[in-house]
Amino acid sequence: MSTSKHIRQATTADIPLIMQLAEATWEPTYRSILTKEQLDFMFGVIYTEEALHKQMQQGQTFLLFHEEEGQPVGFASYSLKDEAEKVYKLNKIYLLPQTQGKGYGKVLIQAVEQEVRELGGAVLDLNVNRYNAAKSFYERCGYHVHQQEDIPIGPYWMNDFVMRKSLK
Repeated sequence: MSTSKHIRQATTADIPLIMQLAEATWEPTYRSILTKEQLDFMFGVIYTEEALHKQMQQGQTFLLFHEEEGQPVGFASYSLKDEAEKVYKLNKIYLLPQTQGKGYGKVLIQAVEQEVRELGGAVLDLNVNRYNAAKSFYERCGYHVHQQEDIPIGPYWMNDFVMRKSLK
């Protein structure tokens, strides 16, 4: 599969599409590990049109993934985390549930890694909920647990592993 024709950088015009993809992926991803109230609260903080505009303005680059038929099936975003250490952060990566297991996640994460390398990045970090089955996917992609952190979001906590991969 040629990634160049299937993955493109998103613009602010794509925010409604990102919101649609997030709505279709968020609840199935987290329903087994977060309460409905926490899911709804966090979604409302992260995936409103205003929030996505702000994320883009603050330096998050969004990539959209389209499968062969041209249908959008997922997205990822990344940003600079530590300029001195050349560390970037994979902020988001989501694929529609019906497309998972087809290798698209690996293609999308590799596209992010390639862009980060081209920007001079040496390391890519990501956060994953400590109970999220995606942890094993990240391990298969070469990431390892670097540390744990608990991040407040409103009245809730995100209990995460910070996973890391050297891009050199």
